[in-house]
Amino acid sequence: MLNDLKKDAESRMDKALDALKNNFNKIRTGRAHPSILDGIYVSYYGADTPLNQLANIGMEDARTLTISPWEKTLVPEIEKAIMKSDLGLNPSTNGGLIRLPMPALTEETRKNYIKQARAEAEHARVSVRNIRRDVLSDVKALLKEKEITEDDEHRAQDEIQKITDKYIAQIDKFLSAKEEDLMEI
Repeated sequence: MLNDLKKDAESRMDKALDALKNNFNKIRTGRAHPSILDGIYVSYYGADTPLNQLANIGMEDARTLTISPWEKTLVPEIEKAIMKSDLGLNPSTNGGLIRLPMPALTEETRKNYIKQARAEAEHARVSVRNIRRDVLSDVKALLKEKEITEDDEHRAQDEIQKITDKYIAQIDKFLSAKEEDLMEI
């Protein structure tokens, strides 16, 4: 029963880590990367559809993304969706191809993105700690119902703390990598 609780905690903490990675991908650096556009949805026949399902997204060079829609009629809709997003990108269209040049980051925008990354990392840490708290309360409930001994409870608390520490360390590692990426000129 304790093993099930530990596996549950690890899978939930993995999901928190995946969410952090996903949120970090949305914070743009000075370099072009197709994952920057993951959060953009385009109105397609009345339904909001992810951009990557309507077009081929590629990299022209280190600072330019290219978007080639599968239907030429989608070009203005895609441009509108990119302009409405909070990415601060200005698309330029050449026939059926949309180019997205990545502007160089100023010192101020870098600092703002680092603040945003730190906030996302703290949110992930809080999620991991909340998961730990939930699992520990389940362990205490098992002890109260006399399904486990006090030794089992202490052992489970130690193991859950080790799992939590491992995930917090991974979050810190991802944050420092993102900070380095953002400060790179």
